[in-house]
Amino acid sequence: MLKQSIKTCFKFLDITMVRIMSKTIKTTVTVIKADIGSLVGHHKVHPKQIEVAKKCLEVGKNNGIIEDFFVTHCGDDLELIMTHRHGENNQKVHELAWNTFKEVNEKVSKPLKLYAAGQDLLSDAFSGNIRGMGPGVAELEFEERGSDPIIVFMADKTEPGAWNLPLFKIFADPFNTAGLVIDPSMHDGFIFEVLDVIEGKSVRMKCPEEMYDLLALIGTPSRYVMFKIFRHDGLPAAAASTTRLSLIAGRYVGKDDPVCIVRAQHGLPAVGEILEAFAFPHLVAGWMRGSHNGPLMPVSAFNGSNKCTRFDGPPRVIALGFQVTNSKLIGPTDLFDDPAFDRSRALANEIADYLRYHGPFMPHRLGPEEMEYTTLPKVLEKLKNRFKTIDQR
Repeated sequence: MLKQSIKTCFKFLDITMVRIMSKTIKTTVTVIKADIGSLVGHHKVHPKQIEVAKKCLEVGKNNGIIEDFFVTHCGDDLELIMTHRHGENNQKVHELAWNTFKEVNEKVSKPLKLYAAGQDLLSDAFSGNIRGMGPGVAELEFEERGSDPIIVFMADKTEPGAWNLPLFKIFADPFNTAGLVIDPSMHDGFIFEVLDVIEGKSVRMKCPEEMYDLLALIGTPSRYVMFKIFRHDGLPAAAASTTRLSLIAGRYVGKDDPVCIVRAQHGLPAVGEILEAFAFPHLVAGWMRGSHNGPLMPVSAFNGSNKCTRFDGPPRVIALGFQVTNSKLIGPTDLFDDPAFDRSRALANEIADYLRYHGPFMPHRLGPEEMEYTTLPKVLEKLKNRFKTIDQR
């Protein structure tokens, strides 16, 4: 009788363990960035800012708010890459990030008199969700696959619409992503959620069926920006930040410097296909004083290229690759630290030269709609009474 009871007990334990082992892990990757002060102008964070941020997130990890984290920077933006199991828009996770930025600002940026200390912190107190308070946020919740590689893109001196072209190429352009043609799991395309940052509304569109309609929107990156991307069957594939600082503050307080999370492989674009979209340094808005178009240059995060000096630029993008394993971040690997992108960087410098020769003239300088939130209206204001009506002859 005892032998039978022990046998039954072990059988129950075996079934329980199988259920536990087979249970899918649902992980959320949250990337939150903020410019809270730069060393010497607008080009780079101070090492102590990263040091203090790491200590703050370690406390959050020990308290069970997050499972893992990695702190880095892109130019003068402090970047918090976190994993947890609380889903998107979690108050505790967002509050941890907000308090981290505030702590760094009070303990490092202000005492060292770093330039533009606290620039992206547009509110005095946390209100439950960090969205709309200044920092940029990208979040993606997903059930972990057998192997789940992700790439976190971070940009400096540009706006959220900078992701429109590369994300379109990654998930909708077969000339960039061969898998759209030859991988059956991607052959039915992807669903794109596009946000109208002016009206605060979003729309979902499916490619390839609605490709032309999608391009009609995202070809205006100052207004329509990629927000989320899903495979045709609903599998989460990518997420991007959409914060427009000027629309929150009502004035220019710095560029938005967006972040983006992209999942890779096994029914999604391969890592190489994702990176290929950045081989062409396309034009983006931002650069000096947030008022100029410039090429988005892919650079290494760690080899000394991750800073914006020439005319406060040109705009930069870095790419860090991680394996997400049981909600832990394995890595990173510095994906643009590759001579294969040397030509892209050289081309970006040529484009920068060409645009700089235009000086204050368009198309280097942004159009009047974008300049509305800069300091240019103050200049125009003092001239308005000097304009006289001319006779129509």
